Amino acid sequence: MDKTYTPDAIEQRIYAAWEKAGHFKPSGQGSSYCIMIPPPNVTGSLHMGHAFQHTLMDTLTRYKRMDGYNTLWQVGSDHAGIATQMVVERKLAAENGPTRHELGRDGFIEKVWEWKEESGGTITQQMRRLGDSVDWDRERFTMDAGLSVAVEEVFVRLYEDGLIYRGKRLVNWDPKLKTAISDLEVENKESKGKIWHLRYPLADGVTTSDGKNYLVVATTRPETMLGDACVAVHPEDERYLALHGKFIDLPLVNRRIPIVADDYVDQEFGSGCVKITPAHDFNDYEVGKKHSMPMINVLTDEAFILEQPEVFNTNGEEVDSGEITIPKAFQGLERFAARKAIVEAFEAAGLLQEIAEHDNKVPYGDRSGVVIEPLLTDQWYVRVAPLAATATKAVEDGEIQFVPKQYENMYFSWMRDIQDWCISRQLWWGHRIPAWYDAEGNVYVGRSEAEVRSKHKLADDVVLNQDNDVLDTWFSSALWTFSTLGWPENTEDLKTFHPTDVLVTGFDIIFFWVARMIMMTMHFLKDEQGKPQVPFKTVYVTGLIRDDQGEKMSKSKGNVIDPLDMIDGISLEQLIESRTSNMMQDKLAQRIANRTKKEFPEGIAAHGTDALRFTLAALASTGRDINWDMKRLDGYRNFCNKLWNASRYVLMNTEQYSANDNAEIELSLADQWIIERFNDTVKQFRAALDNYRFDQAANIAYEFTWHQFCDWYLELTKPVFNSGTEAQLHGTRHTLLTVLEQLLRLLHPIMPYITEEIWQRVAPLAGVETNSDSTIMLQAYPQVQPTQHQQASADMEWIKKVIVAVRTIRAEMNLSPSQSLDVLISGADETTQRRVEQNRSFLKALARLDSISFINHADEAPASATALVGRVEFHIPMAGLIDKEAELARLDKSIEKVLSDLGKVKGKLANENFVSRAPANVIAQENERLVEGEATLKQLQLQREKIATL
Repeated sequence: MDKTYTPDAIEQRIYAAWEKAGHFKPSGQGSSYCIMIPPPNVTGSLHMGHAFQHTLMDTLTRYKRMDGYNTLWQVGSDHAGIATQMVVERKLAAENGPTRHELGRDGFIEKVWEWKEESGGTITQQMRRLGDSVDWDRERFTMDAGLSVAVEEVFVRLYEDGLIYRGKRLVNWDPKLKTAISDLEVENKESKGKIWHLRYPLADGVTTSDGKNYLVVATTRPETMLGDACVAVHPEDERYLALHGKFIDLPLVNRRIPIVADDYVDQEFGSGCVKITPAHDFNDYEVGKKHSMPMINVLTDEAFILEQPEVFNTNGEEVDSGEITIPKAFQGLERFAARKAIVEAFEAAGLLQEIAEHDNKVPYGDRSGVVIEPLLTDQWYVRVAPLAATATKAVEDGEIQFVPKQYENMYFSWMRDIQDWCISRQLWWGHRIPAWYDAEGNVYVGRSEAEVRSKHKLADDVVLNQDNDVLDTWFSSALWTFSTLGWPENTEDLKTFHPTDVLVTGFDIIFFWVARMIMMTMHFLKDEQGKPQVPFKTVYVTGLIRDDQGEKMSKSKGNVIDPLDMIDGISLEQLIESRTSNMMQDKLAQRIANRTKKEFPEGIAAHGTDALRFTLAALASTGRDINWDMKRLDGYRNFCNKLWNASRYVLMNTEQYSANDNAEIELSLADQWIIERFNDTVKQFRAALDNYRFDQAANIAYEFTWHQFCDWYLELTKPVFNSGTEAQLHGTRHTLLTVLEQLLRLLHPIMPYITEEIWQRVAPLAGVETNSDSTIMLQAYPQVQPTQHQQASADMEWIKKVIVAVRTIRAEMNLSPSQSLDVLISGADETTQRRVEQNRSFLKALARLDSISFINHADEAPASATALVGRVEFHIPMAGLIDKEAELARLDKSIEKVLSDLGKVKGKLANENFVSRAPANVIAQENERLVEGEATLKQLQLQREKIATL
């Protein structure tokens, strides 16, 4: 092995070999285990959230693969309708090419596929760098032929089941992209805005209880008043009881609108009067439906004021607008220009009560960056309530478990108050809705135009036009667990791997993706008895990776860290360039550059994939958010170095040895101890992974590898190599190799590259049958073995305490590590004497002792520094070795601490309330602490007397 661990020299070479050999494929043997990757957007690149979730999925996949399961980690990507369409349109514009509309639908779709072939695989190459052991030969894409068939099939069946319908309802509308978008694609931003208080004159000479002839309404969107349908007051608001059923003369448009009573109104807020605009506000929409108000749309799909409003009833049917008009002065104005003009008109009419500063949350489209408008449009919907009932019961009955469990409450809160799902989008890139219209507007749904004509017996001269809309991206991804396995065909893959085992996902898409997958799967997949089949048995919910200050990572904050930069390293100049590229604001770019210089004055050093993965696993607590810690990453890079150097030590001391030799083997106490410690580590590590406690698994592996194996065991082998018999040498070499080989297997799921590289050298010496295709990832995972050396474990732990005690005295006395010492032991029972006699070589070598002697009583020892291991005293004569005053000060400090601890214990035992309520074992523990504390105090006081006489 090379002297230095250099991950960049091994990682890509190893991954290429794994992929070429087909090691990621299901074995076809054993019980199935399947994880479906949350399909990343085809436009995307690897970010910290991906790196985090992929590390956890790959850890589980490698663990189960090694444990004998027929393992599939299904890979694929999402066509990302809006994002991809925008990317390609921008590319065409940058190249001065034809626009989307100039190309036409088919021509534009062809350009998208060209882009996908050239640039759409960025993230899959980055996934390889992370070590993802997905079966690339099964890679799927939500727009590929097979998945497109599944999407059409689901749409048609849901329509035939009465669960899909078309209707006019309010949606989030992006006026730049001119499409409906989902709530997940809306980003609510805090904004310093204004709230306008407007006077609405009362009609028919009516006045309020205090004699005013108007009501005051407050609004953050004055332009929508052109579509007001009524004014609402709370039914119990005494100020307006006499106004129920009366009318307002709506200013500027000269239209009478009613005053309605509705408990939606907060009578404590503002004037207690609310303008209701059902076609332009989601809450108003519900109030308007309740009171059968007209839905008056005043905006175009680009958010300009219409010349003539569109008026609909509560069923979404267009009605005669009658006297509902829009003043010519506002027609054709852009929405914010209209806002300004309307406010000026109110002021000119003396109807502007006041303008107040107002902190408001404004919805923006996360792709377009423009303010979203609620807009009344024709869309396709899924009637989800019947689907949600079945999906909710699956979690209630425990067929699907959420980890952590509290996320079930989030799931239930959404599912029990679910709204119909708008599934249509006004885009070209995506699955086109399989619906056709004739000249009269009749709609026909089918898998193809030919099927529609045949099913409905339509003549050839009946002209049909397919719906121009495409389906929401979430619609196809909701089918992900079964469409990727070949549904609607009943394939062997579907029989083998469905239901899948665990879904690893973020809490922010529990409703948008997780819930919809459950609903769709349980509707379409049934077992042999007809029982709905769940898509997965466990949902492991991750938190967000934030920066070290707990802030969400974003380009505008300049705190994004690219996982590949931590793997490969990046200079400060390159890091600043990557964070500020394409920024239009010079001040923002400079601020980010300054932050970067302060945070990473020397750039980011290369750490390798394994260190990054181990850090992510170690941070995977069950909390919602995780603060990134570069120091932890540095520490786990050191951990990789430690493992590398320990392996070099093992190889250097065993390179002439073969585990297949029939030489006599004698295991030392250290050998027996490390075997048992490793066995216990396997048990703990497996339990942690089985319970999705990746953080605990990482800590268990770190503790054993660094402290037990590297720090202790490797040191304990040196006395054997220096003076052991041939049988002892064989025993220690055998143990070194077998434990290291098994440890590499244990660590492999989290740290795949370094373990493979070392294992290739260790395995042949450890007696593992290997050939040119052998890989650690297909070896059996370590199993918990029956205890063989229980006494050895206890003896070794005692010896470690003795060595630590002597080393502690050295440190406290400022004695040189090379200074040989004599030790006198008092209070030794038979077990202590046996342990010392059997292990003198370990004790003398690791504690640097000249001699070890027994004395009958502590008072036989000369003035000494004393350490306690249990009840046994270890005296190190200090005459001529120590600074007397410093030692007295140390003892005084120790005595003070023991007295303090004793005071607390005595206080507890003197407290009748504590004694009466505490369990018996707790009382016993406190009494034991009292006895031990008093004994320790007595020994320290005697020791002080001795030191004082030096």
